[in-house]
Amino acid sequence: MPSYQWKGKTKGGKVKDGIMVAGSKNEVIAALRKQAIIVSSVKEKGKEISLPKIGGGKVDNKDIAVFTRQFSFMIDAGMPINQCLEILGVMQENQIFQAALYNVREDIESGSNLADALGKHPKIFNELYINMVAAGETGGILDIILRRLAEYIEKSVALKRAIKSAMVYPIAVIIVAIIVVAVILWKVIPVFAGLFAGMNAEMPLPTRITVAMSEFLQDYMPLIIVGVILLSMGYKAYYKTSHGHHLIDSIKLKLPVFGVMLQKMVIARFCRTMATLISSGVPLLDSLEITAKTAGNIIVEEALMYARTKVEGGSSLSEPLQDSELFPPLVTQMIQVGEQTGEIDAMISKVAEFYEDEVDIAVENLLALMEPLLIAFLGVSVGGIVVSMYLPMFSLMKHMSEQG
Repeated sequence: MPSYQWKGKTKGGKVKDGIMVAGSKNEVIAALRKQAIIVSSVKEKGKEISLPKIGGGKVDNKDIAVFTRQFSFMIDAGMPINQCLEILGVMQENQIFQAALYNVREDIESGSNLADALGKHPKIFNELYINMVAAGETGGILDIILRRLAEYIEKSVALKRAIKSAMVYPIAVIIVAIIVVAVILWKVIPVFAGLFAGMNAEMPLPTRITVAMSEFLQDYMPLIIVGVILLSMGYKAYYKTSHGHHLIDSIKLKLPVFGVMLQKMVIARFCRTMATLISSGVPLLDSLEITAKTAGNIIVEEALMYARTKVEGGSSLSEPLQDSELFPPLVTQMIQVGEQTGEIDAMISKVAEFYEDEVDIAVENLLALMEPLLIAFLGVSVGGIVVSMYLPMFSLMKHMSEQG
C-alpha cells in the first residue's frame, strides 16, 4: 500500500504533519478526521514532484460539475462549508482548482460568505454560479441551489459534447482529404507530368489544370502556409472587433444547416439558464443580464439586453423577445403562459427540455447529411485527380493503336 504525506491542524489551531500508509487519499482523510485533525494537504510519497497537467491553467466544466454535485451532498448532510471545501480541495487533481478551493475556504474562515469568496475566482466560477450561490445563501437552500447548478452544468457539458461530436467526423475527413490531395499534387503529379512531357503526349484540359495546380503548389507552398496562418490570425483579430463580432455571429445564425442547429443550441442554453436562475430565486432582471452574458452569441446577447430594458420599463418578457424575431413562437408563447400563470420558470424549463432534444435530433440529422456529402467530396477531389492523370494515357494508347 502507498504511503501518504499529510499536513493539517487540530481544532485548537496546532499544525501537525506525518506519514500514513493507506489505500487512498480518502482513507487518509477519514482516518485523520476521526483524530479531529483538519486536513490541509495529502500527497502520495514519491509523487510530490509531478509534471503539471496539460491545460493546468484552466478548470474544466466537468470538474466544476462534479465538485458542485459533491458539495451539495455534503451541505445536505449538514457538514460545515469550510470542512466541505477542505475535503473537496484535497480530492482535486487539478492544482489550479485545488488552490482556488483552499483560498475560498480561508476567506470563509476569515468571515466572508461563500458567494463573495467564490467571486474572487471569476475564471473558475462565472457570474451565474456566484449569483445562484448568493441566492441559495440568502434563502437558506444552498444544497438545493448547488444541486440545480450541478444539473445545469452537466446539461451544458452534454450539449457542448454533442456539438463537438458532430463536428469531429466531418472536420477530420476534410483535413485528411486536404492532406491527401496536397501530397498527390506535390509528389505524385510531377512524376506524371515529366512522363507526359518526355513522351510528347498531348494533355487534355483536366490534366493541364491538375498539372498547373501541382506547379502552383510547389512554387508557392511556403506562401500558402503563411497565408493560411495570416488568414486565421486575421479572422481572430476581426472577430474581436465590434463590427466583426456582429457580422460573424449574424452569419453563423443564417447558415443553411449549421445556423439552424446553432439557433436551437442558443435557445436551449437561454431557456435552461433562465429557468435555473429564476427557480433559484434570482430576480428576473438579474437573470436576463446573466443569461445575456452567457448566450455565446452577440446578436442574442443584445436581444436579451433589449428585453431586459423593456422589462425594467414595465413590459412583459414575451413581447420584446417576440419583437427580436430570434425566438420561435413556441418560446415566446410558453413564456407568455408562464407570466400569466406565475410559473415562468416551469414553462421555460419545458422549452429547454424540448430544444435540448431538438439539438440532439439536429446533430443526428447533420451527421446523416454530412456522410454522403463528404464521400462525394472525396470522390470528386481525389478521383478527379486520378482520372485527369489517366486521360493522356488513354489518348496516347488510342494514337498508338491508330498508327499500328
